[in-house]
Amino acid sequence: MTRSILLAATGALALSACTVGPAYHPPAPAAPSQAPFVEGGKSPVFTGDQPPGEWWSLFGDPTLDALVRQALAANTDLRVAAANLAQARAVLKEAQAGRLPTTSVGASGTYARQSGATTGIGPVEGESYDVGLDVGYQVDLFGRVESAIRASRADADAVQAAFDLTRITVAAETTRAYSDVCAFNRQIAVANETLRIQQQTFDLTRRLFEGGRATRLDTGQAGALLEQTRASIPALEAQRSAALYRLAVLTGKPPAEAPQVALQCQAPPRLDRPIPVGDGASLLARRPDIRRAERELAAAAARVNVATADLYPSISLGGSIGSTAGSVSGIGDSSNFRFSIGPLISWSFPNIAVARARLKQAEAGADAALAAFDGSWLSALRETESALANYAGELDRLAALRRAADEAGEAARIARLRYQAGREAFQVVLDAERSLAQIQATIAQSEQQRSTYLVALFLALGGGWQEPA
Repeated sequence: MTRSILLAATGALALSACTVGPAYHPPAPAAPSQAPFVEGGKSPVFTGDQPPGEWWSLFGDPTLDALVRQALAANTDLRVAAANLAQARAVLKEAQAGRLPTTSVGASGTYARQSGATTGIGPVEGESYDVGLDVGYQVDLFGRVESAIRASRADADAVQAAFDLTRITVAAETTRAYSDVCAFNRQIAVANETLRIQQQTFDLTRRLFEGGRATRLDTGQAGALLEQTRASIPALEAQRSAALYRLAVLTGKPPAEAPQVALQCQAPPRLDRPIPVGDGASLLARRPDIRRAERELAAAAARVNVATADLYPSISLGGSIGSTAGSVSGIGDSSNFRFSIGPLISWSFPNIAVARARLKQAEAGADAALAAFDGSWLSALRETESALANYAGELDRLAALRRAADEAGEAARIARLRYQAGREAFQVVLDAERSLAQIQATIAQSEQQRSTYLVALFLALGGGWQEPA
């Protein structure tokens, strides 16, 4: 009899590699995702070369490089993501432990009285002592444990991808905050230069007024324009401070310890060479959010297999050895030694509808994960194409604004000379200087927007999560 039990157990173990349910194959996005970007071929500022992992190094700014390194080392969002990753890996280890047998050691001592109705010979009182070792092993005949491990491993991979996504987001936000500080420095410098020119115009009108060649209206209008420009500077300084405080928090520091070195930057970072953007295929390989969606799909597919395995019997092998005696001294006697071994089969056949309902839930979850994956790569392509279009469009806009500034500067110079010679009304000077000031301020804002679009482009391309070599 014992030999038959052992042979049956051996046969069950031999079949433990079987897995019920559909096999998982990573989905392949549609063919258009493998092609070059639509916007990438419209402008010479883009190339099909692969972008570098640490894309912020393309700016050649040591201050920015140092700030990004600080952020990647101390950012609080990254610390949260790292803790979540450690938790997911611990859950995976728990699932992998399902392959191992369970053991338990027990010891007990009791003094009891049994009813005479139970013994048939009258009440019986006495001591009873027991020590033993129990061992159990779940035979993974239908792959339930293995599928659960695959689901946990895919979950851990998805959390790793979420960590990588947080990493590139932190790098991008740090670069953006630094660029904003530089951009506001630039806008403040432009405002101060405009203020200097308008102060000269105001002084000119005042001298002409004192000499009887200008009116009080002229000096009033010049003074009003001057003070309007002066009033814009405190708001720019406040925005610069907010960007500096944001940069401090991104690098894991309080606002009081904001990196003052960033204030030395006088213009937002820019690239004077074509930007490597790769193609659709490299985008899908680089974007952590797409990798996370694929791993979540793999986990959902594995849970379908877990739910499918619940439709079949559960088989466990168990064994127990120990000793039971009426006294402590009798525990070691060979006559009191006991053991047992054998399989345990359980099957929730009468209530199999519950297992089928859980299978339907798992299948619906897998369908939702597949739709989320399709949506992820479509959104990635849309974000990248939009970022390419925005950046190229802002470059064209900035070039046109600079041409307009050249024309407006010349117009303002001529208007001042003609007014000083008494051949032009002051309103013409006022309009020319107002137009020049607006264009120069718009150029500074466009330079900031160009930098913002460039950071958004690199973020859409998905680089920055790779650890440096």
